[in-house]
Formats: sequence, C-alpha cells, structure tokens
Amino acid sequence: MRQGLGAMLGRTQEEPRRPERGTVTLRARGVSVDRRGGASTRARRVLDTVDFAVAAGEIVALVGPNGAGKSTLLAALAGELALSEGSVELDGHALEHWTPLDMARRRAVLPQSHSVGFPFTAREVVAMGRAPWVRTARGERDDEFVAAAMASADVAHLAMRSFPTLSGGERARVALARVLAQDTATLLLDEPTAALDLGHQEAVLRLATERAAKGAAVVVVLHDLGIAAAYADRVAVLESGRVAADGPPREVLTTELLSRVYQHPVEVLDHPVTGAQLVLPVRR
Repeated sequence: MRQGLGAMLGRTQEEPRRPERGTVTLRARGVSVDRRGGASTRARRVLDTVDFAVAAGEIVALVGPNGAGKSTLLAALAGELALSEGSVELDGHALEHWTPLDMARRRAVLPQSHSVGFPFTAREVVAMGRAPWVRTARGERDDEFVAAAMASADVAHLAMRSFPTLSGGERARVALARVLAQDTATLLLDEPTAALDLGHQEAVLRLATERAAKGAAVVVVLHDLGIAAAYADRVAVLESGRVAADGPPREVLTTELLSRVYQHPVEVLDHPVTGAQLVLPVRR
C-alpha cells in the first residue's frame, strides 16, 4: 500500500492551471443518488436528476431543510458517493478520468465531522492538506501555505495542541485551515459554520469570499439563510432531493418559496439602515 502511494506521488504529472474567472470547474448533470436504510430492501432516492454547476470566482450556497439532499449533493460533487444516474465533471472531465491525487489537487473538501484517529497536533492536521503537492514545485512552499492558512482560520495559537483535545469549534477551524492550505481552485464546504460562534461564522464566510475574489469556486452548505443572503453569489434551494430554485439571493430567497420549502412561515425583508436582505422565521 505504501509503495502504491509512493508511486502515485512520484508520477510526473502536469500540475493543474488556475481556471479563468467564470470557467465552470465542477458540474453535475442529471445526478441521482439512491440509498438503502434499515430493514427495507427498497432504495430511497435522496437526489433526483440534479443539474448544478459552480464557476471560478463565485460562491454558491446550498440551502434547504434537513433531509433535502444538501450534503449528499456536496458528497456527489466531491466524488465520494456512487451515483445511481448522471455524471459529475471536474475541470471538464468526468470524475472517473481523474486519479485521487488529481482530484486532490483540484478540489478540497471540508466534511461535517472533524475526527482524527491519532493525537496529531493542530499544525500536523493542517499540514495534511499539503500532501497532494509532495514532489512538486508547490510543495516547496508548504510551510508558507500552512502558516497562512492557520492565521486565516485563527488557529495559529493552537499549533502545538493535540487535535483531539480541542473544542468542537477549534477542531472545525483547524479542519478549515487544512482545506485552505490544500490550495485548490474549488472548495466544497459542508456546514463550515455549524460549530462556530457568531464572530467565527462571519470570519469563515469572509474567508470564502476572499478565496472567490482570488478566483476560486466555492460551494458551501449552509443552514443560516441570512448568511447565505449576505455572502453567496448564488443560492441553490434543495427540496426533497431536487433543486427547487437556483439564482441570485434576492431572486431565490423569497417569502413564498422559503415558506413552502421549509413548511414554516418565513419573512424576507430589507434591513432598514443597510438595506441588507434579512430572512427571518415568523414566530407566533
């Protein structure tokens, strides 16, 4: 196994070029995913003929109620799920075209859970994001990328702490730093704000905005519709495994659509001072 990994890392491969702004880096075409659960032998369709794309320079938020298929779509885009139908393309080629190393140089994935089986330090965990660049010109800048990522995620002071001893929010920020250190053109972030306090939630989305401004394509699963409205260039609303709407926040995040999808009355209004779009549940 070690020999196989060494051979993979030792191959001479052309490093990916940064895509031009507006270039689609990741696309799903008619993607469906079925799952079996419990004692039932019948498969349940959790994604149903989904078309989706993200381009360099934009942030796309995936929103929707629990069970709508947000994380499943993200996993399908990442190549971590077997598809029942359809295909996913990364940088213009089907995922099957790429080796795991190729994909790791082109897209980075932040999962919901952040567990490590051994007591690595926080810095060692972040440095794992540099593994795809071993024996490349970019690998010579590992220390620089690791330090910059840890500073951006506000975890530099945790560098020598054992990862399992960190709080949930600290682990989440270290995991984000690992993704940033990987330095790919596409970022897939699954609920990156879930374990964070208000200030760090805003900081994470500002980081995503900065990466997009530099040309990265960012897909982020969010539960907070207000954050999606504030930071996303596009919002894709998922409902029962389908895309109910996809477009700019002001066109998609409407009272009628959200109240129907979430099965709860929702009010969408503009902030009286800043004009920012606010999305609030109606409380009786």
